[in-house]
Amino acid sequence: MSDTAKKDYTLSSVKNALRILRRFSMDEPELKITDLAKDLELGKSTVSRLMSTLASEGFVEKNPENQRYRLGLSILSLASVCTSNFEIHKEAMPVLNDLVEKTGETSHLSILDGLDVIYLHKVESKHHVRAFTHIGKRNPSYATSSGKILLAYNDVHFVDKIIENGLEPFTEYTITDPQKLKETLDEIRQSGYAVSSEEIFEGVVSIASPVRDYTGNVIASVNIVGPIQRLNQHTIPSHIKKVIDAGKQISARLGYRGYY
Repeated sequence: MSDTAKKDYTLSSVKNALRILRRFSMDEPELKITDLAKDLELGKSTVSRLMSTLASEGFVEKNPENQRYRLGLSILSLASVCTSNFEIHKEAMPVLNDLVEKTGETSHLSILDGLDVIYLHKVESKHHVRAFTHIGKRNPSYATSSGKILLAYNDVHFVDKIIENGLEPFTEYTITDPQKLKETLDEIRQSGYAVSSEEIFEGVVSIASPVRDYTGNVIASVNIVGPIQRLNQHTIPSHIKKVIDAGKQISARLGYRGYY
């Protein structure tokens, strides 16, 4: 094998190993080699070899009870390093805690990852009835308040990419018409907040506002989410101001001075 071929082979193996790691999620924390091979369109022997390598370095481990693989402690170690050094994560924590205290609802800090929105941080509501979410959970950006905030302040070509990828309906309230989505994003830019009422899960409502870095670019969103019994036409107006204020506070802590 030539040096060039060896290099290409190594790069391909690294890419496939990373694809395998990204396949794990809170919804599917344990996976079989056959499932990974099928989902990623790789040979079973290739996946088995890569899993052995990942296991030897502690990035995955096998559950002896069902022979499925799960993420290992090496992933947790890297995640801790990443989280502790995320400036936005550190600056947002006290604001999210305060927002939950004021609204009584669960709050998230979210960013875009590919075409989806992903929860970077979460502070749980103290209510017994809560929306089921978790850090690292991915949702389609066009169907959530956090995602719509990030789309509204993004490049128009990125929004077109979202539309080209398809606007799948999750409930009867999901926006699936491209023109309506664009009009909604225009309204969000003008108002400075977004509301998602049962657009992704029935009975769940969320409110979000933008978070800016020191240059003024929107890099994240902050939201509250809860059941429609608590977040409705009577309570949403007062909560909107609290969510907007939270976004401004985090932005200010990141060095943005445009609000004050």
